[in-house]
Amino acid sequence: MRKTLGYSKKLTMLEASSIWEDAIYNLLGRAHKSLRIEISEEGAGHWKKRSPAMAAGLTDRIWRIEELLTVLPIPPTNT
Repeated sequence: MRKTLGYSKKLTMLEASSIWEDAIYNLLGRAHKSLRIEISEEGAGHWKKRSPAMAAGLTDRIWRIEELLTVLPIPPTNT
């Protein structure tokens, strides 16, 4: 087996990796082009990037990885 599959052999590790992936790619840390809003009045093509959490009104900014690491719980080690 490949080394990368070893992380998800325990249910707790699979849950931790799923939470991390959801937080980064789907909720807080990534802007989606389809969610952007136009910010200029003349239609000059200026857009404000938004994440799904911003579109839902959960936060007012796109979070950095460092911020997510301080907020999300740290999973147990795979020992």
